[in-house]
Amino acid sequence: MADPTPVIDDLRAESEELDLLVAELSAEQWGLATPAPGWTVAHQIAHLAWTDRSALLAVTDADAFRALVEKALTRPDSFVDEGAEEGARLPVEELLSTWHAGRTALDTALREAPPGSRFPWYGPPMSAASMATARLMETWAHALDVADALGVVRHPSDRLRHVARLGVRTRDFAFGAHGLTPPAEEFRVELTAPSGALWAFGPEDAPQRVTGPALDFCLLVTQRAHRADLDLRAEGPDAGRWLGIAQAFAGPPGTGRPPKEGSR
Repeated sequence: MADPTPVIDDLRAESEELDLLVAELSAEQWGLATPAPGWTVAHQIAHLAWTDRSALLAVTDADAFRALVEKALTRPDSFVDEGAEEGARLPVEELLSTWHAGRTALDTALREAPPGSRFPWYGPPMSAASMATARLMETWAHALDVADALGVVRHPSDRLRHVARLGVRTRDFAFGAHGLTPPAEEFRVELTAPSGALWAFGPEDAPQRVTGPALDFCLLVTQRAHRADLDLRAEGPDAGRWLGIAQAFAGPPGTGRPPKEGSR
């Protein structure tokens, strides 16, 4: 049974880094458009606050969380946007306070969860480590959108290992989300970490492989960049197909980002 503490610590660090990015923004900057259509910087933070509260319910009150899921199923195409829109209308101080309180409560709940606990989610039930990983993935991805809006370049860290691992583990989910039968065999995934280390997943002798920078792989599975703009190599037809549909997040397939002008 994996100790969830390291990924919970990294989730906290990822959230604090984003916090520093937005803490002193002007009202005009909170209203800047981000790469997500219709979402401002405020929408991005409001979404993280909303999802942290959902995760907290899943960890602490499973019945209340299931009621939330039933509510979401009545309007699956708008439920997430409605949550972001509601939060984005709050005064900045209240939005930041709500986000801080929610993520702090979730941090405590995950650390205090009994070993072996499983929590309901929008996909399969999750352990404390998996829940923290999913929250880190979302926090990192939405922080990229905020940074893009502000014209800030974020420097990747080896906390991306959690995102990369999640991206590998959700391979079959991505195929299923597109109505495709997942490949029977595992792939080999070899990624170069920001620190220069090699992160390897899957059998070393697997005939189908994906290789490249870990940052590019994480951008792909969070759909923050188009495959044409990334330095990822696939060997094998199924591996190549996966890179066209990969997603590390729950829910229906996303539209992703268009390729940059002049992409190969």
